[in-house]
Amino acid sequence: MPTRQDTLRGLLTRRGKDAELADALIRIDNVVQNWRRQMHKRELGHRATRALGLDMDMAQIDVLFAIANPSLPSDLNADDETMVSTVADRLYIDPSRASRLVAEMVNSGYARRAVSQRDARRTILELTPAGEAVIDAVRGYKWLLLSEFFSSWSADDVAAFVPLLERYSSWINSSEVAEEKFADEIDELAQSIEQARTETPSSSKSG
Repeated sequence: MPTRQDTLRGLLTRRGKDAELADALIRIDNVVQNWRRQMHKRELGHRATRALGLDMDMAQIDVLFAIANPSLPSDLNADDETMVSTVADRLYIDPSRASRLVAEMVNSGYARRAVSQRDARRTILELTPAGEAVIDAVRGYKWLLLSEFFSSWSADDVAAFVPLLERYSSWINSSEVAEEKFADEIDELAQSIEQARTETPSSSKSG
């Protein structure tokens, strides 16, 4: 019986891809899946809040990071004033939830509302010194741990890894084009699920 790796290799080969690419894709996917599960559990974030003595949940910390200016110039809205809608966009959450979380941070003294310098009718959000301190402390905690991990890497490895990671992280931006390209193959995959459903006997309870 063919393994999943054999199935993937065959799928790629039929499309003219290098069969050896399947091995690399499986390894990458396994790493990403494990990474996603760890990120979902927010293990590092919970450890940071405990170590820093923060009586805050991860959603509240996420809001503070969303209110703060993005750390990279290439980030979306890097030069824009931050509003509740900006927080919702950056965290991919409903505006009503963003509004509630922002209100919690304002009431707790970590953020404040201010008047836009561009449009006096618009209310923007800013971090208070306490909010800035939380951001700096959480980032500092993470960077200390990261620096310890990467200190065992050679300078060449780090120099090669960073641009490759940035390049990989942008692959989703071209996924729609690839989806159109492989529309027939994706349709076949969908049909294989339906076929497996029809061929699977339904379980029945006796007695």
